[in-house]
Amino acid sequence: MLDFEVLQLFQGIATLVAQDPIHAIARVVLMLMGIAFVYLGYKGILEALIMIPMGLGMAAVNASVLFLAPDKTGTIFLDPLITDPAALVNIIQVNWLQPIYTMSFSNGLIACLVFIGIGVLCDIGYVLARPFSSMFIALWGELGSVAVFPLAIAFGMTPQEAAATAIVGGADGPMVLFTSLILSPHLFVPIGIVAYLYLSLCYGLYPYLIKAMIPKKMAALPMDLSKMPKITPLQKIMFAVIACTILCLLFPVAGPLFSSFFVGIIIREAGVKPYIELLESTILYSSTFFLGLILGVLCEANTILDPRVLKILVLGSTALMVSGVGGLIGGILMYYISGKKYNPVVGIAGVSCTPTTSKVAQKYVAKVNPRAMIMPFALGCNVSGVITTAILAGIYCALLK
Repeated sequence: MLDFEVLQLFQGIATLVAQDPIHAIARVVLMLMGIAFVYLGYKGILEALIMIPMGLGMAAVNASVLFLAPDKTGTIFLDPLITDPAALVNIIQVNWLQPIYTMSFSNGLIACLVFIGIGVLCDIGYVLARPFSSMFIALWGELGSVAVFPLAIAFGMTPQEAAATAIVGGADGPMVLFTSLILSPHLFVPIGIVAYLYLSLCYGLYPYLIKAMIPKKMAALPMDLSKMPKITPLQKIMFAVIACTILCLLFPVAGPLFSSFFVGIIIREAGVKPYIELLESTILYSSTFFLGLILGVLCEANTILDPRVLKILVLGSTALMVSGVGGLIGGILMYYISGKKYNPVVGIAGVSCTPTTSKVAQKYVAKVNPRAMIMPFALGCNVSGVITTAILAGIYCALLK
């Protein structure tokens, strides 16, 4: 009798005992993973902005399973699958993260808010200073997003599901969320989780890829920064306005993302300080915080044990690795096109995880040659990668929606 009362008091433990062994073990593993993500984020091994709230959310949601009915378990965090308006109104009053998820995740708003913040942080001048090399490498950095599409179809996915999964290769989290919501809303949760888990691992995987593909002699090559042309704020603003208008005209379905990204760039270059401070700090960081927290909460055992998740894990990781290979191939080609004056490690920045892959490139080169500075060239490829990923997402959405 005493044991029963104790279990009634501590329902998280009671549900562990009552659940089948596979779900119980999965919950424990995810709790431990969540704790590990917080630690690795704190140490700087993984991206702290995403992984600390995501890890805490993952640990908390899997610990907080309780009996919602005599034969039903669940949590009071959020329900991503609820669609009935009447039920939604009721559950918003119970699940504490449901209003944020419903009002900002399920409609793509969170992706656009993050994109505005990214635009404020990006200096489009690096692209305009070296447009050919930046876009050339960025296009190669989309190799995984293109190559994995037929592979996903071969795995039994529909074209819409395949495109939403393949776009993970662009390593652009908001873009992945936006594309999956348009093409495969039923896979939004597992694709979003997989995308951000792997994006945060770019720090760990890509240095080994660079080491495997780029000889030390090539990686140590210094690049001449003195020949970088100076781009005026007006030139940057005009480019952003014209590029945004043309891209929205060509791919209206991705218009919210294009306009979000370029308005951030224009505000930065126009020097509107109140907006810059608002978007760069409050909007970007609050959006990133809730993005990480809710993605962690979505990492519930029932979701992770969905058979489709393993398929998306394999395809998503493949897309990211192939994109990394593609970017480095682009870097090697630029090395020879430039007469051996272009450091091929810059190629990894063609994968548009801004500014993570630029940091990875610079950090790797600095170890080989502390005097070599490639960051401006890498950032140009990074920003170009954001644009090419958005274009590819627009193409997929236009053709397959």
